[in-house]
Amino acid sequence: MNENEHDWSELIKLMEGANRGLFFDEGLSDAEVHRAEENYGFEFPPDLRAFLQTALPVGSPPFPDWRLADDPYIREALSLPLHGILFDVEHGLWLPEWGERPKVMEEAKALVEEHVKKPPRLIPISGHRMMPDRPHLTGNPILSIHQTDIVYYGFDLDDYFRHEFGLLGRKPWPPEIRSIEFWDADLWQEVRWKEDEE
Repeated sequence: MNENEHDWSELIKLMEGANRGLFFDEGLSDAEVHRAEENYGFEFPPDLRAFLQTALPVGSPPFPDWRLADDPYIREALSLPLHGILFDVEHGLWLPEWGERPKVMEEAKALVEEHVKKPPRLIPISGHRMMPDRPHLTGNPILSIHQTDIVYYGFDLDDYFRHEFGLLGRKPWPPEIRSIEFWDADLWQEVRWKEDEE
């Protein structure tokens, strides 16, 4: 099924019926989508855009209000992945692909910041659950991110919502999840295990 043919309305009804304090507002207009993308510097993947244009989630757990012209909550959420990585760098984390670690902490953090600017941006979905903006395709995984503890929380947007809200109809987990540049959850888990063993 083409992402533009996916009907999100049934899943939205199930989410509303999950009694989790969540309700929905009117979906975003094309103009609101463009404004959000321009303000925050990314492009919504097609499935996330289609979902948000069907209905805008409001309430609990906290969802970004993409309708606001400039939301401090969204700004903070967008900065969390970098801040979490920098926190772990302060406590000894260093990836081999970053090259030799500078001896001065501020220089090390500046180098890491440059590396984190290059890969896909992570778009907040709800709380610390995030979706990469690239590749610009339907079916990107949803990541749960706490510092460098990065795990898959849904193999795509539909699976994430069914997981998060305990809904029926989840499909079997596929043998492989789409790999995302820099944010590959399996690689980050390997890094964490290596750090724990040292």
